[in-house]
Amino acid sequence: MPRLLYGSAWKKERTAELVELALRSGFMGVDTACQPRHYHEAGVGEALSAIFSKGLAARSEIYVQTKFTPFAGQDPSNVPYDPQASLTQQVLQSCEASLRNLRIAYVDGLVLHSPYPDDKDTIEVWRAMESLYDQALVRQLGVSNCYELTRLEALYQKARIRPATIQNRFHAKSGYDKEIRAFCDECGIIYQSFWTLTANAEILKSPEMADLAAKYGRSPAQVFFRYLTQRDIVCLIGASSAPHMAQDLSIFEFRLSAAACESLDALLRSAR
Repeated sequence: MPRLLYGSAWKKERTAELVELALRSGFMGVDTACQPRHYHEAGVGEALSAIFSKGLAARSEIYVQTKFTPFAGQDPSNVPYDPQASLTQQVLQSCEASLRNLRIAYVDGLVLHSPYPDDKDTIEVWRAMESLYDQALVRQLGVSNCYELTRLEALYQKARIRPATIQNRFHAKSGYDKEIRAFCDECGIIYQSFWTLTANAEILKSPEMADLAAKYGRSPAQVFFRYLTQRDIVCLIGASSAPHMAQDLSIFEFRLSAAACESLDALLRSAR
């Protein structure tokens, strides 16, 4: 899994154009979902097809991650599976739709968009996802929008194919998922952050960040993304222009010192 994933949410009719631009610019992974309300998954497939057909990348070089979205997160007028079907069938139908939309034979990651209120339903869906893993249609499983450590621990213990990743909103209101991230470190689960800049405007405007940006000759956003990648967090990035994409990808041209990372650790601990 690359350290940066291109996030395709909310791109609508520009999805194909922007995903292709991102992949041409150097992104090696893309995140999407079988959720027409917020994602144009077929647009991602159009971009992937263009990249592969032009020989710009091989399928094995691009990490493709999609999600199964429970009915509660769907637009009731545009659900990509039969909402009257069993949860197991909903997962299978959603994955079939994703593979068709994306024009690929397998996805690298399939993420449960959010746990169900009832853990029993979450496990039923997870078993269906495991069956897709068994068929080699999916190579890794994950969960998103899971902010209770006890629920993640329960899923981890009950799963036959354990979660390889968790994707959460990265913000102060959840304490930056400190306990969840510690559990991920212990169990080898990759933590993915989204809403990373939007939710952290105060961090980006802080004097500490301004000092680090000046010291490294980078923007506050670049410093923040580099800090997170050095803390083993995979960041979703939704830049919509070539210059911003280039700036995001250039974070690997420098490395923050241990002291700089520790100062940002302290800044996050003090955030409210």
